[in-house]
Formats: sequence, C-alpha cells, structure tokens
Amino acid sequence: MSDQFSLFDVPPATDRLFFAIFPDPATAADIARRADALRTAHRLSGRPLAAERFHITLHHLGDHAGVRRDIVAMAGEAAQAIATAPFEVAFDRAASFHNGGNNPFVLQGGDGLEALKAFQRDLGLAMARAGGGKWVDKTFTPHVTMLYDRQLIGEQAIEPVRWTVGGFTLVHSLLGRTEHIPLARWTLG
Repeated sequence: MSDQFSLFDVPPATDRLFFAIFPDPATAADIARRADALRTAHRLSGRPLAAERFHITLHHLGDHAGVRRDIVAMAGEAAQAIATAPFEVAFDRAASFHNGGNNPFVLQGGDGLEALKAFQRDLGLAMARAGGGKWVDKTFTPHVTMLYDRQLIGEQAIEPVRWTVGGFTLVHSLLGRTEHIPLARWTLG
C-alpha cells in the first residue's frame, strides 16, 4: 500500500476556520470559576476548557486540509461590511448538549442573546453577499462550551454571565490540537 495520495484521494482535514466572539479576560476567568464550581456540583469528570478558549462560535467555515485563502478572503470581505455597535450578551442557564458520549456542558441564554442572534444573522447575510453563503449557519444556537463530559446535565438557571461584545475574530483551529490562532479581528462600533 502506498503512502502517496491518488488524484482521487482527499487529504485529511487538519484545519478549521470559524468566526467567534471571545469574552474579555475577566469574564473568561469568571466562566472558568463557574465551570469548575458546576463541575464539582454535578460530579463531572471532564476538565474545564482553558479560559482563553471560551468563545461563541458564530459561523463554522469548514474543515480543510490547510488554510483556505479563498475562504479567509471571503470572511474578511464579509467582516468589513459589518457596521454594528457593541452589544451586551447574558447567559443565564447551564446545560449539556447530547453528542454521543463527549457531551458539551455549556452556557446558554434566552432574552439576553437577541442582539447576538441579530449580529450572527447580519454576519451571515454579509457572508452570502461576499460569496460564502454555503458557510452560513442557519441554525444558530448561541452557547459557550465550558467542558466536555460523558454525563448529561439538564438545564438549570445560573446567575447570568454578562459581557459587552466589542468585536469578533476569524479563528484558525488546528484540529485535534486544541489550538486556536486568531487570523483577524474586527472591532464593533
């Protein structure tokens, strides 16, 4: 068996691109404290993510073999077209998403996420105008993953986690290596 790819083989995906919103460092530290407390309260074995990895994914731009410069260019064009003032988000619930055994335990919210939903929709429209319509996430469920665990935890109310969103980021993720590399950042306002 040869180690070379034939003309019909697709190289394995090693890189992911996505738009994300990251909390400010103080809020990320607060999320880390809450994740640890909730982990203890529910006797979860999964470790909380590193504070700098907490984020809201806005649009997933695919998994690829290498960084697709065409998608990066489209994303930049779409991001430049956004004219939104900073807005507040508030996550007031914690729950698990069922994912077949490696279940994300996340922050979620209700009314405190309307501006976020509108921003995600507007970014999607800008992506479509820039030629990236196939990457628009039409089923947006705003959340921040705190940890992964085998157990499923039902939804519970928590003291709200709030922050003012002042910008967003195009992220290059190295698949399987838990490493996020910011490719570009845009400020709101």
